[in-house]
Amino acid sequence: MIKTKMIIAALCCFALFSCGEGSSDNTSTEAVVKDNPIPVFNADSAYSYVQKQVDFGPRVPNTMAHDMCGAYIANELERFGAIVTEQPLMVTAYNGTTLNGKNIIGSINPDAKTRIILAAHWDTRHVSDQDEDASVHNQPVMGANDGGSGVGVLLEVARAINSFSTKPNIGVDIIFFDVEDYGRPAFEEDQSGDSGYCLGSKYWAANPHKEGYQAYYGILLDMVGAKNPTFLREGVSMYFAPRIVKKVWKTAERKGFGSMFLKQNGPQLTDDHLYVNEIAKIPMIDIIDLDPTGQHTFFEHWHTQDDTMENIDKKSLEAVGVTLLQVLYNE
Repeated sequence: MIKTKMIIAALCCFALFSCGEGSSDNTSTEAVVKDNPIPVFNADSAYSYVQKQVDFGPRVPNTMAHDMCGAYIANELERFGAIVTEQPLMVTAYNGTTLNGKNIIGSINPDAKTRIILAAHWDTRHVSDQDEDASVHNQPVMGANDGGSGVGVLLEVARAINSFSTKPNIGVDIIFFDVEDYGRPAFEEDQSGDSGYCLGSKYWAANPHKEGYQAYYGILLDMVGAKNPTFLREGVSMYFAPRIVKKVWKTAERKGFGSMFLKQNGPQLTDDHLYVNEIAKIPMIDIIDLDPTGQHTFFEHWHTQDDTMENIDKKSLEAVGVTLLQVLYNE
């Protein structure tokens, strides 16, 4: 996927707000939080869910691998007790190609009025436009991290909740967005117009799977499985939902993952959460691996042929999964 600095008109307000948010991290007057018991997050299981997706091959829309993986994800959600809704969509890509996709929603505790969204995209990139080897630019990406890792964590979260004696006090909607990564390649000369990313989340935000659907907030996972990740406080998240960012980052710190969830503001990015915020008006944050030095934006193997299982770390999957479960069970 491509992520770009955006919401230029809001940058001044955002910068002022960021300064206040940063200073609050240093206060010593915050109440001590007592975490509720949570299910065991099995990192081996999460890793296997990533592997299973990769085994299908690149999950590019309009391919058999994509269709097979979509069916697998829906079946796993059903197996873990979720009420599954498949939302078909037909969208037009940047190059005029008609893409057949589907957003997959698994609802846990569907009768609860207060709901939280956990989301990730499940499709993979159709080109390797960031690969140093130009000869492979037109080859699809395997997407172990960019796509696969977020899905793997959320499937394990669903399994863990289903196996635990106590369910969260709130409803949880796990949404797997489709057609996130079919944007205009970097090697194309004409970069004008809409980049073509995040088509599934745009569609869902304008057409939720339930009429009148609302959620308290949402958490998006994107590229959360690389070795030694650094999750910065992404800019769009801080603009729309700084309180949720703080909640999640504080939870991660208490669980011992502060070295991954850094108290550092990152760039504003175009990702699925942007459209959930702007169109659906649901505050959603993005947990995404960003370069704290600013030399690069994303992990080393982003949009290359090397986004494979060899570069997935179970510790990273565990850090994100445990943090999510603790956030849910503390509500």
